[in-house]
Amino acid sequence: MARRYGGKFSPETEQQSEPAPRGQFDGARVDPAGARANAMFVPAIPLVFTSLNDGAIGLVLGLGAAGLWTGAALLLREGLRAEAAYHARRVARRPAIPRKLFATALTGLGTALAVYKSGMMAGDASILAGILFGIAASALHLLAFGADPMRDKGMEGVDTFQQDRVARAVGEAENMLGEMSDAIRRAGDRQLDARVERFQTTARELFRTVEEDPRDLTGARKYLTVYLRGARDATVKFADIHARTRDGGARADYLALLDDLEQNFAARTRKMLLDDRSDLTVEIDVLRDRLQREGVRLD
Repeated sequence: MARRYGGKFSPETEQQSEPAPRGQFDGARVDPAGARANAMFVPAIPLVFTSLNDGAIGLVLGLGAAGLWTGAALLLREGLRAEAAYHARRVARRPAIPRKLFATALTGLGTALAVYKSGMMAGDASILAGILFGIAASALHLLAFGADPMRDKGMEGVDTFQQDRVARAVGEAENMLGEMSDAIRRAGDRQLDARVERFQTTARELFRTVEEDPRDLTGARKYLTVYLRGARDATVKFADIHARTRDGGARADYLALLDDLEQNFAARTRKMLLDDRSDLTVEIDVLRDRLQREGVRLD
C-alpha cells in the first residue's frame, strides 16, 4: 500500500522545534550618540586656544562659550540615548528632563557669547548680532537633532503605581547589566564581550515583557534581582581571574553559566507570553458569551 512520504524535511511534517540559536551579534545595539553628537565637542577646542591671547575679558568669554558648548554636547549625547531607549520600548514614559532641548538652548547661548566675544575683540561688539547668531544656531541644532519625546507611550489603562515599581526594578537590573559589561571588558576578550551582550539581549527581552504587563513583575522579580546579581558577581570574579591567568577551564565554566542563564531567561519570557495569550483567549471567550446572550451570533 502506498504511503505518503514524511520526514524531517517534509513540508507537511509538524515539528516542535526550539527557537533557532542566536548569532554572535544578534541584538547588538549601536550607540545612538554617534559621530554627529561627538562632533559637537569639537568647536569648543579651537575657541579655547584662540581665546588665550585675547586678554582677561576675552579669555573669560571664550571659556564661558566653550563651557556652554561642551555642556550642550554632553546633554545631547544623554538625550539621544534616552530617546533611543524610549523608542525601543512599547510602553515608556517621556524623559523626565528634556536634555536635547536644554542642549539646543546651551548651544544658542554659547554661540551668542562667542559671537559677542569675537566682535568685542574686533572693536565692533554687538549684542544684537550675538542674539541673532544664537537663535540661528539653536534653530539649526533643533533641525539636526530634533526634540525630546514629549508624550508617554502605551500608558493608556496602565496602573502608574505598578509601572513605577517595574521601572525601578528594571532600572536596577539595567545597572547590573552595565556592571557586567564593565567587568567583562577587563578580561580583554572580544568573544566574551559579544557573548555577554547576547545574554543581555535575552535579559532585556524579559525586561520589555515585564514593562508591557506589570503584573508579570512578581514572577520575574527573582530574574531581575537574584539571578542578575549572581551573574554580575560571577562576571566580576571571572574577569579578574581571566585577566591574570587566562584559565581555559574558568572560561568554559563561565560560558556554560551564561548558556544556562540565557536559556532560563528565554524560557521565562516565553512562559509570560503564553500566559498573556491565555488571558487574551479567556477575554475573547467571555466576550463571545456575552454577545451571544445579547442575541448576537458569531459564525
